[in-house]
Amino acid sequence: MNLDEMIKYARGEKQADLLLTNAGIVNVFSGEIIPGSIAVADGYIAGFGSYPAKRVVDMKGRFVAPGFIDAHVHIESSMSCPTEFARCVMARGTTTAVADPHEIANVLGTGGIQYMIDSSEDQPINIYFTLPSCVPATDMETSGAKLGTDDLLPFMDNSRIIALAEMMNFPGVIYKDPEVLSKIENMKKHRKPVDGHAPGLTGRDLYAYISAGILSDHECTTEKEAKEKLNAGMHIMIREGTGAKNLKQLLPVVNHRTARRIMWCTDDRHPHDILEEGHIDFIVRSAIRMGADPVVAIQMATINPADYFGLNNVGAIAPGRQADMVVFSDLSEPFIEQVYSRGTLVAEKGKILPEIDKPAPLDIKSSMNVKIDDIDFSIPADAQHARVIELIPNQIITGQSIVEVAVSDHFAVSDIQRDILKLAVIERHKGTGNTGKAFVKGFGLKQGALASSVAHDSHNIIIVGTNDEDMKTALGAVVKMGGGLAAACNGKILAGLPLPIAGLMSLHPVKTIKEKLDNLIDISRKFGSYLNDPFMTLSFLALPVIPELKITDKGLVDVAKFRIVPLFVN
Repeated sequence: MNLDEMIKYARGEKQADLLLTNAGIVNVFSGEIIPGSIAVADGYIAGFGSYPAKRVVDMKGRFVAPGFIDAHVHIESSMSCPTEFARCVMARGTTTAVADPHEIANVLGTGGIQYMIDSSEDQPINIYFTLPSCVPATDMETSGAKLGTDDLLPFMDNSRIIALAEMMNFPGVIYKDPEVLSKIENMKKHRKPVDGHAPGLTGRDLYAYISAGILSDHECTTEKEAKEKLNAGMHIMIREGTGAKNLKQLLPVVNHRTARRIMWCTDDRHPHDILEEGHIDFIVRSAIRMGADPVVAIQMATINPADYFGLNNVGAIAPGRQADMVVFSDLSEPFIEQVYSRGTLVAEKGKILPEIDKPAPLDIKSSMNVKIDDIDFSIPADAQHARVIELIPNQIITGQSIVEVAVSDHFAVSDIQRDILKLAVIERHKGTGNTGKAFVKGFGLKQGALASSVAHDSHNIIIVGTNDEDMKTALGAVVKMGGGLAAACNGKILAGLPLPIAGLMSLHPVKTIKEKLDNLIDISRKFGSYLNDPFMTLSFLALPVIPELKITDKGLVDVAKFRIVPLFVN
């Protein structure tokens, strides 16, 4: 912004580019709806009221609010590259995203972070980044990279790096791991916030975690947990993603005293949910339907995250702020009709305007290193009883149980009748051949196998199946695609979704990704699965920082004990 010019525009000494008249302006500072006009110049708000302008647009009484902000999102979970992600969510009113490139960093290290920064330049929305703090998340898995303090330091001065990303290694914090504390201290020296990730942490352990300077949490699943963290000084991000949906449980925490410390985020949201339901706009609408005050719901999508991250150029319709705005007719049901980005109309009725250019994609190296013939899915039956991962509907946390396993020819096998299926994670970064094997209850498959190179957080290849042959066939398909999702049955590949960018993302539009993913989900339902999105569920079973029992390429992880445990129990 040229300050001299901006002051002239604000004083009306120079003709503005755009004047939006007869608008119901959602003022997120005062919590009021103020009728009036908005002057825009050089992509910024110049002022309110009557201004000379090159173009005048009558809003006809419609509401104009600041563009929405996603406070915590992994772009990789949309399975689309930054360009396609931006075009998709922008049409739904998201004009700023705070993205954690943790997923690609676990695959490609600092090269993955730089890829995300470079490929998100010149997009029609603002994409800021938080710096991955836990690569790998633990030492109980094999990742494609390991990022220490020295690896992160060169990024900390970058103006688009605005925080240290979710500190998942909460044991490392409370037990004073020097490397963990060094990352936190360095980011604090750069006067940038540190995001948290502490599911279920309570009492003195929580206080120790917060005392290290960790300011937020997006992992609350109960009202009690959120209240304790709020009372201890944390900002709460209420998440409504695909795999984890916490809005209904946490909305009672929102009131006129707490709301300014709470914001919305999607974290991980699959293409079909974005296209069919929406993005942050969906959370705003859902909260209003559940009884939230509409302006408060909008504040939580705009000024709250802007203030938390120190983004003083977005989050409000105010002089000197970027002219990122959404337009809608019904305050109680804010379906986004128009989106302005930096003062330019970029989307209307859910569609990108055709003159919005798409930056050229950047090249990125392959990330698949698996010798398929060396992989063995068999599990010798070393005992009668084994630990089983138990799925919890609509959550990424899991339970665990100990059951008597089905045995055939001295090998433990899937038990379709009891819905206990074989689960495996194959290391894909270094070609070690590491294969973690276990059992899971809750997928419902009666035949076939599902495989994915999207497996949080190290993104090795995870496979669930009713038999070894189909599991190996699905593995082969993922490797051949250079990463992706696959469904196999009777030794044949029935569907696939290639994700050649780090095994996580596609260059295709989100709509194309959705169509392929829908086909995979339809086939999984024909296999017998009753989950809304079995691939999203599958992807989180390898996340060894979310309770209770998970699997990595090194074996079963008891998250509460934070250690690898044997599959069989004597």
